[in-house]
Amino acid sequence: MSFHSQEEFTLSQIELYENPSTRLPICLVLDTSYSMNGEPIKELNKGVKLFMESIRKDDMASASAEISMVTFGGEVKQLFDFGSIHRQTIPHLSVNGLTPMGEAVNLAVDLLERRKNMYSQSGVSYFQPWIVIMTDGAPTDDISLAARRTSDLVNNRKLTIFPLGIGPNADMETLKMFSPNRPPLKIKGLNFVEFFEWLSSSVSAISASTPGEKVNLDVDAIKQWAVL
Repeated sequence: MSFHSQEEFTLSQIELYENPSTRLPICLVLDTSYSMNGEPIKELNKGVKLFMESIRKDDMASASAEISMVTFGGEVKQLFDFGSIHRQTIPHLSVNGLTPMGEAVNLAVDLLERRKNMYSQSGVSYFQPWIVIMTDGAPTDDISLAARRTSDLVNNRKLTIFPLGIGPNADMETLKMFSPNRPPLKIKGLNFVEFFEWLSSSVSAISASTPGEKVNLDVDAIKQWAVL
């Protein structure tokens, strides 16, 4: 998928030259299928808003973190591309249709690969990219290629992936296929806000480190939002 406009592409290139901070590209891959209707989508919207606002308020994280968002509900959509969080609009997510998870994850990998190429061409260093997958069900398409791609990247230390299940019907066995080394986690109830608080603090910790430095994620904080 291309940038939404030539102007956006140009702005993104300018940002890479003007801001030499080491980047942390994060792609959120979010289930917006019809089963997320009601409280789940409402709480997910709250969590996404909190996450983006938290990154904006942190000078170091906002200079480093670059977020792209892909939704899968009926069709796969890229809501916005990597770039400065200060010019990204917080989206309002709505539900629709089935659950094309495989297509969505493939798109996320494509977007990250393209962004890494732009970093290399611009002489900008970057941390290991992240993909966060959140779903409350099972895919309605083939995920085998997407799972193979993410697993290969994880095994080669070129990707950090967080597969997250929502509610009693989340297909945890499928989510496990995307992540060979870290088991998927199930979110407690609808604790999306707590998850995104943890994610933003993790982004801040990574942003303050140097590439290759080991940063331990806050396991105690994970207990606030995940079933362990």
